[in-house]
Amino acid sequence: MIVAREIRKSYGSLNVLKGIGIEIAKGEIVSIVGASGAGKTTLLHIIGTLDKADSGSLTINEKSLNKMSDKELSAFRNQNIGFVFQFHHLLPEFTALENVCIPGYIGKKPEKAVEDKARDLLALLGLSDRLTHKPGELSGGEQQRVAVARSLINDPAVVLADEPSGNLDSETSRELHRLFFDLRTQLNQTFVIVTHNNELASMADRKLTMKDGLIVESMIQNQPQK
Repeated sequence: MIVAREIRKSYGSLNVLKGIGIEIAKGEIVSIVGASGAGKTTLLHIIGTLDKADSGSLTINEKSLNKMSDKELSAFRNQNIGFVFQFHHLLPEFTALENVCIPGYIGKKPEKAVEDKARDLLALLGLSDRLTHKPGELSGGEQQRVAVARSLINDPAVVLADEPSGNLDSETSRELHRLFFDLRTQLNQTFVIVTHNNELASMADRKLTMKDGLIVESMIQNQPQK
């Protein structure tokens, strides 16, 4: 699903990524851990095409991204990559249903099909009775589940999560963690998760540890069910 080779990234004289290489299979859940400043979020942003590497190659879903224009990358990102962030970034003036639909509308998919898919996803995530609620009327856990539904609306090849439980209490974090694994079981969804949460990191199929811009350990923890 994801193949990255010799990914390097610097900001001025600061070398953030120093030749990262990873391969992630379809349906795999991979966690990335390491101290602050190790390069985790930078790597996630490059995989997600939100930032560009200085050198190296990146292939997602059998598509080479190196020579794509910004416009092509934007379209690819919309159709192939879902994002879940620590702060959910829901638009406060829109309902849960409308927030989930936005990436589908951007992708110019038929409006009814997008709304039907959004209702199905929100139902799958236990939010059928929250469709018309705005973010301010939802709990933190409910807001994050809406964000997860939004990340899935275009049937992405991979969902990238950056500290997805960092703003949640312990029990809500556990519920979100279980949700990722339920989605993998039901949808064969691929997840790459940057986290400081040791419980979540240890649940993943594989845990990558980063230090000083390099992956220093790759630990297989669980074999994903086929």
